[in-house]
Amino acid sequence: MKKILLVLCVALFITSCKVDKEESGELPTVDVDVDADSGELPEYDVDWADIDVGTKTKMVEIPKVVVVMEEEEVEVPYLDFDMPGEDKMERSITVEAEVTGNEHNLEIQEIRASQKRLIVISTIEELDTDLGGKTMRIQDQVEINAPDLDVKHIIVGKKGERSFNNNYMYVDTMNDLDEMTKNAKVVYKK
Repeated sequence: MKKILLVLCVALFITSCKVDKEESGELPTVDVDVDADSGELPEYDVDWADIDVGTKTKMVEIPKVVVVMEEEEVEVPYLDFDMPGEDKMERSITVEAEVTGNEHNLEIQEIRASQKRLIVISTIEELDTDLGGKTMRIQDQVEINAPDLDVKHIIVGKKGERSFNNNYMYVDTMNDLDEMTKNAKVVYKK
């Protein structure tokens, strides 16, 4: 059994490489006078496997964390407007922001009314939890039953660097609100 294994190993070694004969061999010339010229053994160039090491781009499946939005029954603020001569419809007023760095909290604090405009004032506050270089979209909403009114959003707090955040006006403090907003009637306050 050992002999068969040895023969198989030698056969595997011989067949796994390429052997090129580079020079013919010559046996030594022998003279009966015991005079001999030196001979030359054949030379062989043995090419073993040629292996290149590097990288290449390939599509592979990588696990990703995905936030799944599920519907749940929760209590949300609801405003019902009665305006003479106007038809009402139910809809959501939603404020959203994209944040990086740390988690943030975004909440609608007040809704003010001025003529046919609603001014939604929200606050954004940075929390302590690090997002690890990821981007997070946060939101808050209020349900209303009202005529089709123009809605203006103002967020009090630091504006995030994401271009998504250009959808709303940002101010540093409530004192930075313009006069029209300050004088509008408060119809909702958290």
